[in-house]
Amino acid sequence: MAKIIYTRTDEAPLLATYSLLPIVEAFASTTGVEVETRDISLAARILAAFNDTLPEDQQVNDALAELGELAKAPDANIIKLPNISASIPQLKAAIAELQAAGYDLPDYPSEATTEEEKDAQARYDSVKGSAVNPVLREGNSDRRAPRAVKNFARKHPHSMGEWSADSKTNVATMEANDFRHNEKSVIIPAEDTLTIQLVKPNGETDVLKESLPVLEQEIIDATVLNAEALDSFLRAQVSRAKAEDVLLSVHLKATMMKVSDPIIFGHAVRAYFSDVYAEYGEELMKAGLNGENGLAAILDGLADLDNGEEIREAFDKALADGPRLAMVNSDKGITNLHVPSDVIVDASMPAMIRTSGQMWNKNNETEDTLAILPDSSYAGLYQVVIDDCRKNGAFDPTTMGSVPNVGLMAQKAEEYGSHDKTFRISDAGRVQVLNSAGDVLLEHEVEAGDIWRACQTKDIPLQDWVKLAVTRAAATGAPAVFWLDPQRAHDRNVADQVKKYLKDHDTDGLDIRIMSPEEACQFSLDRIRKGEDTISVTGNVLRDYLTDLFPIMELGTSAKMLSVVPLIAGGGLFETGAGGSAPKHVQQLQEENHLRWDSLGEFLALAESLRKLQETDNNPRTPILGDALDAATESVLNEDKSPSRSVGEIDNRGSHFYLAKFWARELAEQTKDKELAEIFTPVAEALEAEEKTIVAELEEKQGSPADLGGYYRPSDEKASAVMRPSATFNKIIDDLKR
Repeated sequence: MAKIIYTRTDEAPLLATYSLLPIVEAFASTTGVEVETRDISLAARILAAFNDTLPEDQQVNDALAELGELAKAPDANIIKLPNISASIPQLKAAIAELQAAGYDLPDYPSEATTEEEKDAQARYDSVKGSAVNPVLREGNSDRRAPRAVKNFARKHPHSMGEWSADSKTNVATMEANDFRHNEKSVIIPAEDTLTIQLVKPNGETDVLKESLPVLEQEIIDATVLNAEALDSFLRAQVSRAKAEDVLLSVHLKATMMKVSDPIIFGHAVRAYFSDVYAEYGEELMKAGLNGENGLAAILDGLADLDNGEEIREAFDKALADGPRLAMVNSDKGITNLHVPSDVIVDASMPAMIRTSGQMWNKNNETEDTLAILPDSSYAGLYQVVIDDCRKNGAFDPTTMGSVPNVGLMAQKAEEYGSHDKTFRISDAGRVQVLNSAGDVLLEHEVEAGDIWRACQTKDIPLQDWVKLAVTRAAATGAPAVFWLDPQRAHDRNVADQVKKYLKDHDTDGLDIRIMSPEEACQFSLDRIRKGEDTISVTGNVLRDYLTDLFPIMELGTSAKMLSVVPLIAGGGLFETGAGGSAPKHVQQLQEENHLRWDSLGEFLALAESLRKLQETDNNPRTPILGDALDAATESVLNEDKSPSRSVGEIDNRGSHFYLAKFWARELAEQTKDKELAEIFTPVAEALEAEEKTIVAELEEKQGSPADLGGYYRPSDEKASAVMRPSATFNKIIDDLKR
């Protein structure tokens, strides 16, 4: 039997699954397709990491490992919803919830000293940050705005803030001694095993990583961010923001870059509160209040210090005297520095650009901002967009072109796969990468506190990436631009490989270019303003940045993008958009029983998944189901049945009802499969006849609190009751499955 694996994840996408999945299962069952779920939520990953210590009735399958193997199979068909890439505060909150639910889990040890604590820390570290995507992404990314979504955005444009030529918003980034400027790179000539070591001035050697397997033609990079230079840069930006009278904001990705970016975030917190740390730093650092978990964790931890109130007053004074901080939540006083996972660069920068280049201040008003992106690897592209908007004004969603993306991400390519090779350096010396013969391939002088990292890019994924870029350029006729920085050693090596592998393809008549990120960005912006499309062909991190940046300007959100990952082995991974706003959605549901999460990404991914089944399982009905779903999705958009932000109006559950109604009608009226039409005719009629009753049942309890039985691991019974409140609708759907 043909099979689709539908992932259970976290927060709003998980809650939406309780409502949408029964519909998907029912419709798919009519074509002989089985829909199975795999739980890769943060809570499930935590429990799986402790399976050997938990009683049998509390153990869970290691679904992530299982899906990682499945992704290498030719018939894999996986729908991947957004999941939490957990920061330490999120991880600790999930642990506390599971402990309260009766799971005998250890606390997360901030400072692991005993063997037991070190074991617990290693287990937890294996599930934090970007633990999911590198495992599942056994293919490269094809991400684009579907035609129906783009057409809808042009007809119904989202709001775009006006830009002033006098805007003082800018990006601040390091000009030396960061990852970009210190990068070194080598192409491995033959399969080998590498060792990473720190050689101290006294000759002692610490092995940081051993037995690191590498393949022929694999690109290995190493680089270091100098901590002293970082501190100097950050303190200068605090002074600059104050002098320029603008908000100060820091933009990192402490979730995905789970080793380096929390450390950098801590440096940013300490730089802003440099006077406080100058006076009380010894006590704060000894208590583990180094800023890496954010200002909120520091303020909470002050209660445990004898002079905590005195230090709290010093923090309050620093906030009053320092530059104004951008706010995450003005009403609750949550600043940009409160929680590292609250401000994710790929979502926060486009949102700022869309809002006239401004962020919110403590008075719930918007102001120009100095946006700090410490490492300069990709910061420049945002400055290009800001300068373009300052010169030409805001983009017009009714006329602007599109920037689809082909992303190199297969098999942990580039930075997001570097966590196990990223280190906070303990002592001064030299970090070396050696081959099995003992030859030094890469080497950096380092100081204590520096952040050093290596990353790998395998050759087969790179070849597949080039192939996918050529395929998309041929299919669309749009220029395909490889965003590669000639000042980065890694990008120079990648560019050489790209030029070599392009010769394996027929590129006659295609416009394929290699440009620096800044040049490529300006080239794309110029075309966007003329209504023209440009394919961005990028590495892993830029893929994340651009598939938020351009969609947020084009469509108002990145959740409406179609994200297909053609797996190298032949299967398909279908991703459903970003989940950055999911926590706010859950909070609203808990308080008001209204879920504004838009499942459009799930609709788009499912249609592609169904069409893929014809290829892998030779099932003639699945493309009919997929095409009808696309038509139904377009009706959801055109008839304004997407979720509203306001209580008492249509929400996620209502949107799902209308999708089912339109989907059933499309299937009833199609002529390719008479039997399928006969199955869905009574379903369509029932949904149309009972529409008023169903809508009333769906909206009846809006405005009242909703009990989910948990945030990170909600009760299936309670969450299902909240997300499937219409008995009439449920009966029609459940009867279809029988």
